[in-house]
Amino acid sequence: MSSTQTLSLGRATDAVTRVCAQLADQHFIQRLWARDPSLWSVDATVQGTIRRRLGWLTIARVMAPHCPALQALPRELRQAGLTHTLLLGMGGSGLFAEVCRNTFGVAADHLELTVLDSTDPAAIRAAQQRCPSRQLSAIISSKSGSTSEISALSTYFYDVFQAADGQPGAHCLAITDTGTSLEAQAAAWKCRRVFVHGPDTGLEVGGRFSALTYFGLVPAALIGVDTAQLVQRAEEMFRRCGAEAPLAENPGAMLGITLAVLAASGRDKMTLLCAPALASFGTWVEQLIAESIGKQGKGIVPIHGEPPREPKSYGADRVFVELQLAAHSDAKIAALTDALSAAGHPVIRIQWQDRYDLGGEVAKWEIATAVAGGVLQINPFDEPNVKESKDRTKALLEQYTRTKTLSVTDTPQLADADVTIYGAAGASKMASLTQGLTGFLGQVRAVDYVAILSFLPRTPALDGALHALRQQLSRRFTQATMLQFGPRYLHSTGQLFKGGADTGLFLLFTADERQDLPIPGEAFSFGVLKQAQALGDFQAMQQRGRRALRLHLRGNLESALRRILTAVDEALTA
Repeated sequence: MSSTQTLSLGRATDAVTRVCAQLADQHFIQRLWARDPSLWSVDATVQGTIRRRLGWLTIARVMAPHCPALQALPRELRQAGLTHTLLLGMGGSGLFAEVCRNTFGVAADHLELTVLDSTDPAAIRAAQQRCPSRQLSAIISSKSGSTSEISALSTYFYDVFQAADGQPGAHCLAITDTGTSLEAQAAAWKCRRVFVHGPDTGLEVGGRFSALTYFGLVPAALIGVDTAQLVQRAEEMFRRCGAEAPLAENPGAMLGITLAVLAASGRDKMTLLCAPALASFGTWVEQLIAESIGKQGKGIVPIHGEPPREPKSYGADRVFVELQLAAHSDAKIAALTDALSAAGHPVIRIQWQDRYDLGGEVAKWEIATAVAGGVLQINPFDEPNVKESKDRTKALLEQYTRTKTLSVTDTPQLADADVTIYGAAGASKMASLTQGLTGFLGQVRAVDYVAILSFLPRTPALDGALHALRQQLSRRFTQATMLQFGPRYLHSTGQLFKGGADTGLFLLFTADERQDLPIPGEAFSFGVLKQAQALGDFQAMQQRGRRALRLHLRGNLESALRRILTAVDEALTA
């Protein structure tokens, strides 16, 4: 049993066929499986780094023997009285766990799982309150072992567990690479279990390619996923995409070639149309594509969760990927996809036979990403612009430690009781909120997309208002829209925003913290950390000359957002 894939490419068919012939002549797939880094770079130093990141090609067969032991893990935790677990992990260290939770649910007598990839105090409180602390466990998940958000979260919950029963290590599992500070910390804390990737056992797998390592399989086992079957489906897909398969019959290669050829021709907005049962997988694809391909002034922009439109309302910069589950096919999405294809848009239809095709789709999309990078002459195995935001955040936190303030050097373009707006250096003052948003949104070009980036507290009311804002923009623009939440997106689409083409308009939302939380052992709180991350990313985008506004809200945040929604509606009407 395996997923199927159908390409309806219209005018792009001949171009895709030509590139397929070129890659066949270059023996691209054979060289991929031989781990030839010259497919992506001619620089000897870069090639050395790439070689150390290609372990994902064989990780399924490496992990298969470990799956039986993983399946016994939930019983051990349940017998210890632990009923819930928090996955403390950013980006590739946590995202696949969330996909598994949303795709499979939680089996009887297993652990309820929440992925906590946020420094937002409201989100941390909500996660902590899922059950009594005595019944709560935490998976501390960090490939580098030094991710700032995970360091803060792990020390916070260590103190929570210490207060609960005086045995904090018994509540903790850790996943990391050999030789990291987290490996040493886990030993010192006497964590219940420590899963370590070493040479040829996951060390050579980059974070966003790590779904089939311990980072993905440990939390999957805890909720009752049959990890052996998941890995088996991946192995089957890797064989279908292997060196011996004809290129035209290689689903991963064909997907990657298609996306790259379309992006090079201007159709660089890969729009995912996911059946509800598979929606979470779209967030994993979003990260894989954005962080791998969004660099060197190029990229494929993944559009996920966008409100559907009429076919005529989409621009000529789109390619559509339909994701369906055979037993739960969404008729509305299928009808929309048919209409889009009839209107001349390129369409890729993917249908899973059952949920365990998740393993195979992970393998296929990883192959596709590697191939797309080669076609576009992009190294998909680094993330050069992520560090820009991290460095600025670190500097802001060092400043706060000295001065107890996060100083903002920008002059506000607008300031009143509810909203303060900051923009590009040298920008003129705004006479009103509506006038300022009219000018900003008036910059949008046919090739652009509009991204809402939120560091607001994660509450149903505020999240709902941000989704309403995206719907406003989607109704009025042919351009693609995105909605991203910080700090999660810093480890995902953030690379694309700074390293990709200058085709984004960014509305970044921040706010005064209502109820902060301290970080044990630090001079700053979670709220300050979150604010520093938002400011650091905004500064990095300003340095890159990106078209960005930061809207800082005060007082009643729901009321302030409603005011912004009204102003945006007026701006779009104007």
